[in-house]
Amino acid sequence: MQRTAVCWIIYIQTHSSFMLGLTVFATQFPSFLFSLWGGVVSDRYNRYRVLLITQIASMIQAILLTVLILLNHYIVWEILVLSVMLGIINAFDVPARQALVHNMVDHKEDLSNAIALNSSMVNLARLAGPAISGIVLAKFGAGICFMLNAASFVAVIISLLLMRLNLPTVQEHSKKVMHELKEGLSYLKATPSIGFVILFLACMSLLVLPYTTLLPIYAKVIFKGDATTFGYLNSFIGLGAITGTIFLASLKPGIDLRIVLFITSFVFGAGLILFSHITNLWLACVFAVIAGFGMMSQVTISNTIIQTTSLPGMRGRMISLFAMAFFGMQPLGSLFIGALSHQIGAPDTILAEGISAIIIMSLFLFFMRNSLLKGKDQIKPQVEDAVMRVE
Repeated sequence: MQRTAVCWIIYIQTHSSFMLGLTVFATQFPSFLFSLWGGVVSDRYNRYRVLLITQIASMIQAILLTVLILLNHYIVWEILVLSVMLGIINAFDVPARQALVHNMVDHKEDLSNAIALNSSMVNLARLAGPAISGIVLAKFGAGICFMLNAASFVAVIISLLLMRLNLPTVQEHSKKVMHELKEGLSYLKATPSIGFVILFLACMSLLVLPYTTLLPIYAKVIFKGDATTFGYLNSFIGLGAITGTIFLASLKPGIDLRIVLFITSFVFGAGLILFSHITNLWLACVFAVIAGFGMMSQVTISNTIIQTTSLPGMRGRMISLFAMAFFGMQPLGSLFIGALSHQIGAPDTILAEGISAIIIMSLFLFFMRNSLLKGKDQIKPQVEDAVMRVE
């Protein structure tokens, strides 16, 4: 709800696609800058306590944004500053939260399904949040949206306090933080199965995933609608995303997730191509479901591959690199997509993004297959050598 309302306010205030891109940049680029540090913190300290701290900090940010909007004396840069604040918090929140899933699952063979179900909760929120936000924006204004978001953190924090986890004892770390950063990068270099997935996601996040930046333009200009229309578009994308995560949660253990990854990436690209030049709202919503299915499926699969193939002591740092690829490249892409849309229009921009998705998928299918065929017998020795070397 907060994300939807922020984008809508910025667009209403500026009527600029570039400013929409700048808003996403302000929220997500700090995650790119600080995610590696967030991964180290997740591996060095108690992840549960780190998560509790980040949720309290997120609540404070939401309260400040609520007060700012309700006072009705805000300007755009103040909203952008608070967006940067949230981006920094997320850089530490995401690695701790994702890595904590392992401590919540007793039977590790269920881990892939658990990660997919975890994503489904996110997408249920993505489905309901924008729709509710659109209605609340139209009826009560943005301040109420932000107030509801701030209040929701009370339930989040209470839920965390009620959890009883059998967490491993955090050992004292004698290594310096920079040494652990280098350790994580050495491990990544020695495990191409993880490195290729992160690079693939980085390219998609830079050139394809920022398509959501242009949705306010579709709602306001192409479909001649209002905040409710904007909420509908986001919700149908969320419907596709929740469908995708339920599909992934139902997959049988042992299936080759890399194949599923590239199939869903093709679906994502095709959905964007079909959506790009549609002028009928409800037909566009159908294609938005397809795009949402492909988008969230590929992100969830990438997350699952990284979590299930990383060593336990490296998991937080690998997830932080995943967060850098996912959250860090999108703001750069949003600036680029916003500027490109200003020159050639939103429909042609999203068409180009859909074509880019298929090209990226094809290239990485070729290079990843060749790399794994050449080096599959050497991966394990390389990993062991990397770990011994950094130790």
